[in-house]
Amino acid sequence: MAQALPKSIDETERMLAAADYVADRSLATALYLAFVMQRPLFLEGEAGVGKTEVAKVVASALGRELIRLQCYEGLDIAQAAYEWNYSRQMIEIRLAEAAGATGAAAAAQRERLSSDIYSERFLVKRPLARALEGAAGKVPVLLIDELDRTDEPFEAYLLEVLSEWQISIPEIGTLKAVEPPIVIITSNRTREIHDAVKRRCFYYWVDYPDARRELQIVKRKAPGAAEALSREIVAFVQKLRGMELFKLPGVAETIDWANCLVALNRVTLDPETVNNTLGVLLKYQDDIERIAGEQATRLVAEAKAA
Repeated sequence: MAQALPKSIDETERMLAAADYVADRSLATALYLAFVMQRPLFLEGEAGVGKTEVAKVVASALGRELIRLQCYEGLDIAQAAYEWNYSRQMIEIRLAEAAGATGAAAAAQRERLSSDIYSERFLVKRPLARALEGAAGKVPVLLIDELDRTDEPFEAYLLEVLSEWQISIPEIGTLKAVEPPIVIITSNRTREIHDAVKRRCFYYWVDYPDARRELQIVKRKAPGAAEALSREIVAFVQKLRGMELFKLPGVAETIDWANCLVALNRVTLDPETVNNTLGVLLKYQDDIERIAGEQATRLVAEAKAA
């Protein structure tokens, strides 16, 4: 059942916390303003810092449908917005031909068929179109995930959706939302998103959390980890992020690592276990080779001391 939107920043913080999402005050403020002003929220930051999770948490907490548009290179309107069901249209045409009407009846049938095959029953609605169909008070959450993976022409197409909350379909007219959906857009910043898109959104940079907040996250997402282990994990990861690595571990990797160490029945860090599980934290062999061995031993000692 759809829930009402939060009526304050404090309520927004409580909503996120109830779903085990540890957010700072500034993110809760940006999200609350996006609700109140009915504007998309554009979340940018490194991979694994919790951008996508915001949309999932909002949909779950508010009891709304989550409609996810996963972006990729070459994404077009047919996959993102709508397309015509050409096979069903052809069947309709063949059935009309088989009916074998002649004369004035055939002319009337062709006229009726030409308008009928471009009706909504032959329209296949993709995520953008589906997101505009929500009823007032229970609109869905539309997640446009990793927009930076798409091409610039797709960004241009989004402008009408994000500013007018509508999609123009030449054959039948315009699909327009009764109430704007809750829209969250994410980007890992592999390329810059055009200013025209950003101007239509509230912008928020999701950074790596500090040690205190990351420890809160680990305690919520890996509750089986011992207190000492949780603290050592966070200290170790925080030190990793201060090093020159090709890809720094995100919060998602911290949580995965904590749960893996719990599965291995570890209650504290030790160099051997760290070396054996570095692939959970680091996703590039060059990074693993740089940390493994003496470096890992040193970091474990520093994490314990911290």
